[in-house]
Amino acid sequence: MRIAVVSDIHGNLAALEAVLADLGGRGVEQVLDLGDLLSGPLRPGETCDRLIALGWPTIAGNHERQVLYDPPERMGESDRYAAANLRPDQRQWLQSLPPSLRLGEVLMVHGTPASDLEPLLETIDVGGIRAATAQEIGARAGASDARLILCGHTHTPRIARLADGRLIVNPGSVGLQAYASERPHPHKVENASPHARYAIVERGADGWDAQLLQVEYDWNAAAALAERNGRPDWAKALATGRM
Repeated sequence: MRIAVVSDIHGNLAALEAVLADLGGRGVEQVLDLGDLLSGPLRPGETCDRLIALGWPTIAGNHERQVLYDPPERMGESDRYAAANLRPDQRQWLQSLPPSLRLGEVLMVHGTPASDLEPLLETIDVGGIRAATAQEIGARAGASDARLILCGHTHTPRIARLADGRLIVNPGSVGLQAYASERPHPHKVENASPHARYAIVERGADGWDAQLLQVEYDWNAAAALAERNGRPDWAKALATGRM
């Protein structure tokens, strides 16, 4: 079984289309989507329509929850822009998405099995963000018997294998390669290039393996759109993969 895994599209339709074109020649049988689909100053409505038409197994990330249920005065700029540019039917589709999904021996989560805000493969503390230790990853993965756990949220492509053989994969972000956040402590994520990221996971005779991929697209056009929509921070992140 050969599966493509995408996450954190954030309304970047151009990056999504580039990933679709790339995975089209890789013998993929299914695509799984780990959430944070639309939030951002790009093309939330068009991206939503594209995802609905694709019909992939998809879960909700923290930004779906925030766009749907936070009052506008509590939303960040990216969530407010997405919320203001969605039709009622698109909101209804978002509401239908589960926070996690189990497909055979594959578990899809956005952050961890317990939280859409806690990273699985990274740790955020007063020193910023760092790769999580094996002990931290094992504690967050919990007792799930899923042999493959797929997670997103941090936009950071990473693969880890636990001592019990379970494979954990963060495919990185399709749509945004750098960001800064104050929660739960101030930190920055920078992938250092603007390429769209995704992963391919494959089930072989000896278990699951993963490959992390990056794809070129017109990130300068995406950055120009963010600039026109009043987000120079996004424009720099989209064009460079840095804050």
